[in-house]
Amino acid sequence: MAISVFDLFSIGIGPSSSHTVGPMRAARMFVTRLKKDGVLAQTASVRAELFGSLGATGHGHGTPKAVLLGLEGHSPRTVNVETADDEVERIRKSGRLRLLGAEIGDGHEIAFDEPNQLILHRRRSLPYHANGMTLFAYDEAGTPLLEKTYYSVGGGFVVDEDAVGEDRIKLDDTVLKYPFRSGDEMLRLANETGLSISSLMLENEKAWRTEEEIREGLLEIWRVMQSCVSRGMSREGILPGGLRVKRRAAATARQLRTEGDPMLHRSEWATIYAMAVNEENAAGGRVVTAPTNGAAGVLPAVLHYYMNFVPGADEDGVVRFLLAAGAIGMLFKENASISGAEVGCQGEVGSACSMAAGALAEVLGGTPEQVENAAEIGMEHNLGLTCDPVGGLVQIPCIERNGMAAVKAVTAAKMAMRGDGSHKVSLDKVIKTMKETGADMKVKYKETARGGLAVNVIEC
Repeated sequence: MAISVFDLFSIGIGPSSSHTVGPMRAARMFVTRLKKDGVLAQTASVRAELFGSLGATGHGHGTPKAVLLGLEGHSPRTVNVETADDEVERIRKSGRLRLLGAEIGDGHEIAFDEPNQLILHRRRSLPYHANGMTLFAYDEAGTPLLEKTYYSVGGGFVVDEDAVGEDRIKLDDTVLKYPFRSGDEMLRLANETGLSISSLMLENEKAWRTEEEIREGLLEIWRVMQSCVSRGMSREGILPGGLRVKRRAAATARQLRTEGDPMLHRSEWATIYAMAVNEENAAGGRVVTAPTNGAAGVLPAVLHYYMNFVPGADEDGVVRFLLAAGAIGMLFKENASISGAEVGCQGEVGSACSMAAGALAEVLGGTPEQVENAAEIGMEHNLGLTCDPVGGLVQIPCIERNGMAAVKAVTAAKMAMRGDGSHKVSLDKVIKTMKETGADMKVKYKETARGGLAVNVIEC
């Protein structure tokens, strides 16, 4: 099984990778399957049922909107974030859905009654994963044409029911030059080859792309991250969703610019970068899933910290940063989870903090052991972090939490760089602990909005 850095870092739309990006991809997969099976033209009606966390917090995470856009053939990477709400409003006002319309002109138009045909089950779950959804298609006589169940397993990854009983990541039998599935294996390969963590990952990425394609792809991801930070630091007002959360990144950035040398406020800038991204995410803007949308601000913030405050930072460092972060993220994806609905926010913000810490240590010149140590510190001090979004929205505590994790990642990297890489708790042990902690965590603390801050803060 092989995972690419481009699986972990994908360009998408807010506010949630598991509740927005995944369901949009699943809905698009469903209508694409109708076309492939030759029954799209016969389809007279469709129905979507959302279960578990998708049903419990779907409205706050924009899941119905994502499903409608996906059924019309939109992709999270290419959907126009400026007109997406207008597209959804057209569907709701007209009661008409253009199946695969984004791909084949006007698509195949059918009647669609959202209250009766897009159903969120707040208390029912499917057995395989907390983020499950089933889609149905029928002909004019009501005869079933297709029924498929999909699971959004975190970070925008989607598997269908055929994957039940198998690994939660779509199997890829690509042969890698330096395959590793644990931190120990990663360090062993680094020591045997003399390669850095980012160089190991680069050699493995060459199984899919040329080095030039890898570099350009990662720099495109960096450009999207930069654009997201720039937008977030320039826009003000109230975030959508009903909580009336005020955007703060732009105003805070203005204040800091008047307070002299930015080097004196590096930690605050890292916080603002992260909050800017997650305010954009909360508004349904274009973000990079890194490794999830709920944690999308951490890596861009630390990467901006590197570019703006580390002498000698350049685009080669950006590429190395993202490769090293991808190597660490892969370990979390393979051996635990990056889904808040499965293991709580420790799997989202915790994983992102670990990835950013290790990546920063890499570009600061750390040894493989120091990189692994930084990643371990970043995760160890996020263990037990719950996912309890107020109102089911990716706003409170998510926006501030990304800012806190960005600073924590920088601190973890610096702590590791002060040592020689030796430490008592390995990255593998902390990943195993995170997985076990997630299994022990009550369901109400795993993206259901039925525990923690979600019930102790009045929505107003």
